[in-house]
Amino acid sequence: MAWGGGAGPSFGGGFGGGGAASGLPFAGIPPELQSRVDGLLEQEPEHPAAGHVEFSHVGFDRRPFTLRRFLRPHRLALVGALGLVVVETVAMQAGPLLTQIGIDRGIRGGSRTTLVVVAGLYLLAVVVNAMASAARIAWTGRVGESLLFDLRIRIFSHLQRLSVSFFTEEKAGRLMTRMTSDLDSLTALFQDGLVQMVVQGLTVVVVTGVLFSMDVELAAVTLLVVVPGMVALTWWFRGASLRSYGVVRDRIADVLAHLAENLSGIRIVTAHNRQRHNIVEHRNVAGDYRAANDETARVGAIYGPSVEAIGIAGQAFILLVGGRMVLRDDLQIGELAAFVLYLTAFFAPIQQMVQLYDTYQKGQASVAKLRDLLGTEPSVPESPDAIELPPVRGEIRFDHVTFGYDPARPVLADVDLTIGAGETFALVGATGAGKSTMAKLVTRFHDPLEGRVLLDGHDLRDVTLTSLRRQLGVVPQEAFLFGGSMRDNIAFARPDATEDEVLEACRAVGIDDLVERLPAGIDTAVHERGVALSSGERQLLALARAFLARPRVLVLDEATSNLDLRSEAKIEHALDVLLEGRTAIVIAHRLATAMRADRIGVVDDGRIVELGSHDELVALGGRYAAMHATWASHTGSAPALDSGTA
Repeated sequence: MAWGGGAGPSFGGGFGGGGAASGLPFAGIPPELQSRVDGLLEQEPEHPAAGHVEFSHVGFDRRPFTLRRFLRPHRLALVGALGLVVVETVAMQAGPLLTQIGIDRGIRGGSRTTLVVVAGLYLLAVVVNAMASAARIAWTGRVGESLLFDLRIRIFSHLQRLSVSFFTEEKAGRLMTRMTSDLDSLTALFQDGLVQMVVQGLTVVVVTGVLFSMDVELAAVTLLVVVPGMVALTWWFRGASLRSYGVVRDRIADVLAHLAENLSGIRIVTAHNRQRHNIVEHRNVAGDYRAANDETARVGAIYGPSVEAIGIAGQAFILLVGGRMVLRDDLQIGELAAFVLYLTAFFAPIQQMVQLYDTYQKGQASVAKLRDLLGTEPSVPESPDAIELPPVRGEIRFDHVTFGYDPARPVLADVDLTIGAGETFALVGATGAGKSTMAKLVTRFHDPLEGRVLLDGHDLRDVTLTSLRRQLGVVPQEAFLFGGSMRDNIAFARPDATEDEVLEACRAVGIDDLVERLPAGIDTAVHERGVALSSGERQLLALARAFLARPRVLVLDEATSNLDLRSEAKIEHALDVLLEGRTAIVIAHRLATAMRADRIGVVDDGRIVELGSHDELVALGGRYAAMHATWASHTGSAPALDSGTA
């Protein structure tokens, strides 16, 4: 792919513009539908335009991700939700008190007026509770979605910030779990779990206060009988569930990683008849996930019924003690009835909090995973005092560079090389010699362990990544195409390019005939990864993308290896036009491509062992000459010293 300035293109069409964008006529919106269209547009949510999105390689939040820190910016909205919770809780707990008044002063006191007033107040409390509950659910729903929106953008932005090595080492399926199942757990926590825990916790506090105001002795007995057992069980459940839910998060990541890998490689799976074996593998992976969930269910099965049993035993004990007090006339029957009702209201939220704690633990396990991800630093960091790279001529220098993906096993060893501005430089050598690694250092996908990589005298570590990659273009061996139109893919690095510029790039690489054959031209949809196109067509589209970006330095990483001879011949002239006046690093297995370079470097075991033009290296009689002789014998070409002009 090629880098250019600006944000990536939008792969969706605007309302009313899709027909024009796809080359189809658009007659406008019928008058009778215009009002409905306007109504729909008014309801559309407002999202920031591309130019308003902030992204930085340096200025991002490096503090550990915690729920408290994440919720702090939304504290005013949360306070509003808490106010609704207080109203809802107070209204909900008015019932037992009104019941006591109705029994003792209305029924036993023979006051019909009291009963009518109590019934009216009871109805009012129900209405207030329902209204407060509805307002709280709507309010917390909006706040929860706002929180999740911010978190999704933060995670996605951090993934864009991380270096290539991170994605090489981490499975895509595991990363998908951060944006799917982990966020699903946080969705349940934000939208319902946290608020309900506050509701139930506040209920317990209010009911406890009411119980002590009604009868200190019964309230003290209740707490002494119930609370110690519940605290002990909750303490055990906290540790056991935290461990088990952490395992669940790991196992679901394994399931999604295995699924993503098999979907990406479905052609290879089918071609090698691996379906049965892969099903066995997935059954084992899914079995581990099931076992982890079984453990969480076992922990919950112990905790939930145990808490319920303690609550029932407490109620029975209170009925026994309170009944004896009524018989001794130390307590009125209405007070006992209200006390038992409040006791039920005391245990019900505790049991509800058991289930909510389950949701909370799932959310906490997800927070731990997200904390690890958001705490990952880019392996290729941008210096806080990095400067903007000015427009470059294109001189590249490897200043005694040593590099290894594993520091203990260097891939490049003390490479000292200068590539002149405007020079086309080819790297050839055996697979694994270090050719592609040198290209990755130029694009700063990695940093050298020792030495420096310089562009026009600027150490790449001292310039901003954006200004560097704005002037670099890369065409990899395997072209990646995004879901969208051909226009979107070609203009990926320059989304503001005109249609004429896109078509010019197509003509330059020789795919204008392909575009003309397609029903919608450059607006024809390209499926994800370009699976509907041949490998050669995908590579030509990637070349067109690089052509349109017009970078100062171009890296072709075996970019013609997937082209047949006819397609390769098509782009030779286009390459000559594109590379003129630009610095190019060409990594090639085909000597026909390398022979066109100004100079050639032969890489062997991480070192430049031969350096010169094609004719000079053939005359040298070394490794390159042997490679050329082998190539000539296979192609039927005569190895001649003037073949560099071929």
